[in-house]
Amino acid sequence: MPHPSQPSPSPQLSPSPRSAPSPRPSRSSRSTDSPRSGAPALLAQDLVRVLDGRRVLDGVSLTAAPGRRIGLIGENGVGKSTLLRVLAGVDRPESGSVTRPPGLGHLPQESPFDPGTTLAGVLDEALREAREDLDRLDRLGEELAGLPEDDPGHPALLDAYAEVLERARDREAWDADRRAALALAGLGLGALGHDRTLGSLSGGQRARLALAALLVRRPPALLLDEPTNHLDDGAAAFLEEQLRSLPGAVVLASHDRAFLDAVCTDLIDLDPAVDGPVRYGGGYSAYVKEKRAERARWERRHAEERAAAEELRHAAGVTARRVAPDRAPRDNEKMGYGHRAGRVQSQVSRRVRDATRRLAELERTAVAAPPPPLRFAAPAAAVTAPDGPGPLVALRDVRVPGRLALPGLEVSTTERLLVTGGNGAGKSTLLAVLAGRLPAEGEVVRRPALSVGLLTQDTVFAPAGRTVRDTYARELGPERAERVPLAGLGLLAEADLDRPVGRLSVGQRRRLALALLMARPPELLLLDEPTNHLSPRLCDELEEALGGGPGAIVLASHDRWLRRRWQGRELRLETGRGEGRAATPGV
Repeated sequence: MPHPSQPSPSPQLSPSPRSAPSPRPSRSSRSTDSPRSGAPALLAQDLVRVLDGRRVLDGVSLTAAPGRRIGLIGENGVGKSTLLRVLAGVDRPESGSVTRPPGLGHLPQESPFDPGTTLAGVLDEALREAREDLDRLDRLGEELAGLPEDDPGHPALLDAYAEVLERARDREAWDADRRAALALAGLGLGALGHDRTLGSLSGGQRARLALAALLVRRPPALLLDEPTNHLDDGAAAFLEEQLRSLPGAVVLASHDRAFLDAVCTDLIDLDPAVDGPVRYGGGYSAYVKEKRAERARWERRHAEERAAAEELRHAAGVTARRVAPDRAPRDNEKMGYGHRAGRVQSQVSRRVRDATRRLAELERTAVAAPPPPLRFAAPAAAVTAPDGPGPLVALRDVRVPGRLALPGLEVSTTERLLVTGGNGAGKSTLLAVLAGRLPAEGEVVRRPALSVGLLTQDTVFAPAGRTVRDTYARELGPERAERVPLAGLGLLAEADLDRPVGRLSVGQRRRLALALLMARPPELLLLDEPTNHLSPRLCDELEEALGGGPGAIVLASHDRWLRRRWQGRELRLETGRGEGRAATPGV
């Protein structure tokens, strides 16, 4: 039965119950009791993928054995999503090979379902394989029961039965309907009607439904792109538990530092390194320490090689010639001068050849200079509003029907407020009300001429063919864009500034939106899930920038790592009667 605290499966998920059959004698020697002990690994060898003339993947190899949960990390645009698409077979590499377990599952950042599909249709497809296995087991069992053991066809039929039985056990087919109900409830979708179309759901609900469908399927390997972006604490904890229990391989790209710590057995850093992508054992905390040490070793090695090369150039061009063969002979060596001059010339030539040879070898094998890492360098996230009486914004008995009910909130000129709560609690709604973009019942008092900046969760720039540099200048105006150069903010690499905005990754678009806010700091900065889609390193630096400085900042976040380190006020919204309400009124 489902757990008592979870809703029971709907009729759409509950066909006639079947119990797992006792294993029949089989000629297969593999035990089905050990979880997927012989399941194939996910293998990638020397992958090269070129996009817009740039090698996004350059000879990447990866082995994901069953039971390993590998996190892909790195700056936005280094190829995390590209690697997942290549591993899934969605994209084809220019060279290299991928060996995939059959039935591999892939969660892209964009919903893979048609908007007209119903929730029931998604679940039926997720349960299809398990139901087919059970139906085939029933048919094979009936055939075996009616076939004498001495019949020539009996061994082949027995093997077919054993193969399907093994697959059904790997998929936990007898538990699939209950697992579907638990997955929906665990990801905050249990109350949705199964006749709802995906077009009627929010973007977060569609993403969670796609994730639930994969968990129901239990494929032999999972590829997940930013799976926690739309999950609250309960849903994230549910996902962590599900992934840790999967017997197959998992490869995921995530910015979520707490999630990486809780789930991953290994991390692969796709940022530039001396010998290409580096694989680290353990979670995010262990990675941070080793990453800093790795960078220091790279910088030290490069500096030592540069110093050695300079010494060899000096030796070849200057030091070796200090013993001059054409100096005037001394009186006591006139008889042997010609002999000694020739010998010195030979020594000089030998030293020059040796230094030149060693220099050529060093230059051939020298490591490249470590690329300067992007460093978040915004002068200020917000600016101080002119002196004036009262708060910047005051809310009294504010209500957005079905979405938010708040007895009161004041935002001061130096506010640092973190808004938390589960999915549907009204965090985004509150930010939209504070920004003046959403009308609300009740009293909303805002200072006259207050400048407000809002970073929304969905970031789209048009037209898609305009370059990043031109988009930045057009949004800010040429004068402002020149005064605050985009490259100087440390959010986008110089090489990406002339790319069309339509070719940017989700994380890069997010960085551009953040850059536009930082280039013209408002008096009130509102950030909706600011760490979504950003690299873990940038998340760390963004947190530091938001902690102090002038102006007022209000942010809404699920990010557990950020919340654990938050030093300002916190307002927690709780869902009640379909609306988000303050857990402590007036906080």
